[in-house]
Amino acid sequence: MNPSAAPFLPDGAVYGTLLNFRHEQALWAARATEPPYKAPPQAPVLFIKTANTFSAQGAAIALPADVPEVEVGASVGLVIADFESFWAHPSVDGSHSAINLEATSALPRVVGCVLLNDLSVPHDSYYRPPVKFKCLDGFLGIGPRCVPLTEVGDLNTLKLEVRINGALRQTVDFGGLVRDAATLLADVNAFMTLRPGDVLMLGSDCLADGTRPRARAGDRIEISAPGFAPLVNTLVGESA
Repeated sequence: MNPSAAPFLPDGAVYGTLLNFRHEQALWAARATEPPYKAPPQAPVLFIKTANTFSAQGAAIALPADVPEVEVGASVGLVIADFESFWAHPSVDGSHSAINLEATSALPRVVGCVLLNDLSVPHDSYYRPPVKFKCLDGFLGIGPRCVPLTEVGDLNTLKLEVRINGALRQTVDFGGLVRDAATLLADVNAFMTLRPGDVLMLGSDCLADGTRPRARAGDRIEISAPGFAPLVNTLVGESA
């Protein structure tokens, strides 16, 4: 990657996916049959991270005074783009060969992947995930580079590590997905059109007890994976 290149930021919408890890889905199985859900989901459960949430690699993310801690949702996003033009994006290595120029049959129009830190105000319901918990200013850390699929390799073997202040807090194994990348993309494409610049998150996993790692103002969050430059953001208290 060109060291002088600007950090990657999406040109379109970022869509998150809930309950896409088998471990968390199993923990929610009983609750899914109760009100207000009444039945397990049959299609991908999506939410949106709006543009005001985007925080570049290295940025400080401010926590409002009434939010003492946040949940850390480590994920990978599939970046949708036009293959002929995306290679020149300023965050991408200038080499034309850095991006796959032919869409794969499994992941059509996906040029690569980016690390994501989906921050949320802690909440215990997935019923119509409220914007006020997911879309606060700066609440989506975005990795510095869109990594071409040829460099990522098999997404089903990818593992992310989450460190808070240097301590390993979580390992996310994408072999545990309910819908792997190809299936998720196909199921989403069945009812909506992803446009160039959009990003589709594969989901974030929970810890053994059903929670996610939590962080507070002053904490340094690092998400890393083989083949990716680390995504690092620091939480700070909101200025008056």
